[in-house]
Amino acid sequence: MAAAGGGGGGGGRATTSGCGLKRRYAPHDQEEETMNQDQSSKEDWCGRLWNGMDLLKDVTENKHVLPTGLEGIDTLLGGGLCQGQLTEVTGPSSSGKTQVCLHSASHAAVKHMGVVMYLDTSNSFSPSRIATIIDGTNDLSDQRGFDLPHKERLKTMMRSIVCKSVFDIFGMFEVLHQLEVSLLNDKVKSGGRKICLLIIDSISSLLAPIIGGKYPQGRSMMISVAMILKKLAYKHNLSVLVTNHMVSAGNGAVKPALGESWKAVPHVRLVISREHGSNICTATVLKHTLLVFPLAI
Repeated sequence: MAAAGGGGGGGGRATTSGCGLKRRYAPHDQEEETMNQDQSSKEDWCGRLWNGMDLLKDVTENKHVLPTGLEGIDTLLGGGLCQGQLTEVTGPSSSGKTQVCLHSASHAAVKHMGVVMYLDTSNSFSPSRIATIIDGTNDLSDQRGFDLPHKERLKTMMRSIVCKSVFDIFGMFEVLHQLEVSLLNDKVKSGGRKICLLIIDSISSLLAPIIGGKYPQGRSMMISVAMILKKLAYKHNLSVLVTNHMVSAGNGAVKPALGESWKAVPHVRLVISREHGSNICTATVLKHTLLVFPLAI
């Protein structure tokens, strides 16, 4: 998805990326005013002290779940992808990680939950697969637009999924900055609906090359991306879904990539696997900050 640029009126410039997000350069006085407004909003979010009742109210009233449309995974996750949290799906190659992303995006579109931002780092996004999943959804009779002709209904749903190709860490920083500015200005919308789901498939293809390689600040950059994603999720009530690959842990075992520094980042970690030649996936929850698991004492 190539980027396009254009000029704007009123003494400012605007550039537009392939995902339709605009980064505006305002005159100095307007820029200073915007910076002051952004600073106060950041202080409200970062500097506020929350008591237990505030946190409970926020979780119960504002932090809901977005179903993926995959019954087994939704059951494991307590209903789906938690708003305000970062969920990681990890697993070996061809285990079904991208399919979880495509199903999640499709389900959000079918249920008119909001806009889906899909950041594709490895050319894995398949619009034809998305259309097939939407067409295969059986429970459309109660959805808005069900009475529209098939092509119009499909077009409406597909338009709520916005895809952007990102191939390096610097491009990721730029896209996330544009997204944050657009969210602050309430510009990421489709049909009056705000963005509800941010998908990055895969996060490890961007982060793995900079860890321990030619970038001495690689780990710091990784943690910066993590902080930005978690801030976007919490501040704007998004569900963030990322995929990660597996690496050798020795003795024939495997473990999620990106090391110990990344291990603490996701609120939820889900491992999926699939036997060679089988269409049946096995999913295991490694970590979930909201679910209570019984302890064996």
